[in-house]
This record gives sequence, structure tokens and C-alpha cells, in this order.
Amino acid sequence: MNRMKIAFTDTKTVTSGDSTLLDRFKDFGEVVMFDNLDSSLVSSYANDADILVCNKTVITADTISKMPNLKLITLLATGYNNIDIKAARERGIAVCNAGEYSTSSVAQQVFAYILYYTNNVASFDIRVKDGKWENSDIFCILDNSMQELGGKTIGIFGFGSIGRRVARIAKAFGMNVIATTRTIKDNDVEYVGFDELLTRSDFITVHCPLTDDTKEVFNKEAFSKCKSNCIFINTSRGGTVNEEALAYALNSGEIAGAAVDVLQKEPMTGDCPLKNAKNIIFTPHVAWAPVETRERLIDIVYNNIKGFVEGKIVNKVN
Repeated sequence: MNRMKIAFTDTKTVTSGDSTLLDRFKDFGEVVMFDNLDSSLVSSYANDADILVCNKTVITADTISKMPNLKLITLLATGYNNIDIKAARERGIAVCNAGEYSTSSVAQQVFAYILYYTNNVASFDIRVKDGKWENSDIFCILDNSMQELGGKTIGIFGFGSIGRRVARIAKAFGMNVIATTRTIKDNDVEYVGFDELLTRSDFITVHCPLTDDTKEVFNKEAFSKCKSNCIFINTSRGGTVNEEALAYALNSGEIAGAAVDVLQKEPMTGDCPLKNAKNIIFTPHVAWAPVETRERLIDIVYNNIKGFVEGKIVNKVN
């Protein structure tokens, strides 16, 4: 095996020191790691790299042109919109991604949000610690609403691996599952059009890529068609949602609540329209981030490089 130089541009986006799996890449040659290298500096600091490993670092045509040894770009991510695919293809540089590594963790996050709203565990905990249970004249506290999931309808927008996993879990809870997707697969769910998904769902969860067709597909018109008790969940891409429209829907009571893991601008900015909206909970783009999930991701990237050096390229997107 020819020894290669591998440069990681943004290791801070995949580990905070809680995984040692990156050490394995020394199997392939010299490894240099940057916590979070500015995109404009990649070709300066990693000029002689044969392989680039990145997550969110933008790799432009100009960067590619200044890296004469570059043969492979492999992403610590499924999405690859931060890479100039055309420029890489023209140079004969393979671009590989990591698909389906986060299916379990994202589906789990969806139900963490759903149960947050239906079971009110956090609110009950606060009430107990504030002494409300101690001062109750009956054995329990009933002034905090709870709901069963059985019989509720969950609408899944996008029915890839994550959407299908969400459907399986929902069925275990006894929920009715409807889905809107471009490619209908042979699954035991009811496929419906977008408008019907909006009007029938008690919960809407988004699991589609960001494309021209899905950009801000959840807009003012869409939210106006939702049930007033609907909970909206987004763990896909922030760009699928018009944030001003979602804030309006929440503040006006058009929908009952929302849970979002992704925003149009990340990290969150001070002027984010959703920041002070009513009945919304946030997580900071971490649905994909349990340690087991990140280690699975690193394994996929390791195998991308292993396949490349052995002449058996896998997960190639260009």
C-alpha cells in the first residue's frame, strides 16, 4: 500500500476528545488534523495532502486547483453540498460520503421530542422539585396535560432510511403513519400528497434532503393548513423551513409546538426568527451526535479510504 498524507480539516465537528478512533487513520500514512480550519486556508495548510477528510469545510474549485496531490475527498457527513463536485470530477478526484450512519440516532431524537410534548416529564419534574407534589391533597398531580401516542397520526415528509425507521417506531407506539415522498417504496404506510399530510397530521417530521424542490417547502401557506394541535419537527435541513413562517404559526397558535435541531444559519444567530417564538424547543444540530453514531461515521470514512487505496472505491458521489 502506498503511504499517503491525509488531512482532516475540522475534527472538532466530530469529536470533543470522546473518541480515539481517528488514530486508526495512521494505517494509511501521515495524518494531520486541524480542529476547524478556515476554508480559505485549506490549500495553504494541507497543500500536499493526497486525501482530505472534512465535515462542513467548504472545498472550492480554487482550493482543489491548488492541491496538486489531491486524489480523494471523503466526508464525515452524508451531505456534500460544501464540495465543488464539478471541479473534483474534472480533476479526477473521487468524492465519497457517509450515508445512513445516523438513521437510529435521528429517529430516536424525533421521539425524544414527541415524548417531551406528550408526557411532560420535564414539567412534572420541576413541579415535584418545587414542592407541588408534597402539598397535593391527592396522591398525584393532574393539572399538567398528557397524551397517548396510540391513534395519533404522524406525517413523515421524506421516506428514506430515517423516515422508514421513524415509521417503524411510530407503529410500535400504535400511531397511524402517513408519508409524502418522491419515490414510493413497498412499505406498510399510507402515502399521501403534501396537502393531505399537512391537514391530517398530529405530528409532522421532516426527513428530506435540501433541494430546489424542498427549499422552504414548509412556508406560511403550508403551516396555515396544519391542525391547530400539530407539533412540527425538523431534524433534516434548516433550509426546508421558512423560519419567519414557522415563528408566525407558533406565535399565532396556528400550530401547537415545534422542535428543531437545524436552522438556516448555524450556529444560531441572535436575530434568528425562531429564537423567541412560543412553544418551541431547540437542540443544537445534535440528532446525529451520540458517540456510537459518530464512531459509526468514522468507521465508514475509514472504509472509504481503505477502499480507495485498494482500488475499490465505495460511497462515491461524483
